[in-house]
Amino acid sequence: MKTPSRRKFLFLIPLGIAAFLAVFSFAVYALWNGVLTDVLGVKVITYWQALGLLVLAKILFGGFPGKGRGIGLHLRDRMMAKRWDTLTPEQREHMREEMRCRFGDWPRPPWEEDTHAKPDVTPPAPGA
Repeated sequence: MKTPSRRKFLFLIPLGIAAFLAVFSFAVYALWNGVLTDVLGVKVITYWQALGLLVLAKILFGGFPGKGRGIGLHLRDRMMAKRWDTLTPEQREHMREEMRCRFGDWPRPPWEEDTHAKPDVTPPAPGA
């Protein structure tokens, strides 16, 4: 029996991830100790502390794919597209107007003429 060629190299995926993480951790370690200790006067860190910083930054700023954000956005987009398809043209225009009132005409580039702007009504100056 012959196994598919992809299965032979499947074990390399975790090794590749580990190698990438190791190289990236070393880069953080080297940059931290080479630059930040001189510029900001922070303490020197170890390789493992650099790896911990990467994990902490991923948790705080990046999140994890597949948990809430990644899949949830796609699901919400699909649900909104399905709802949009069921709307009549009048309902769509009403929804667009409602969004413009709430958030402004944000999809329009700022250099285009504003066709939905409300006229500037300023009260007359006293004594004029």
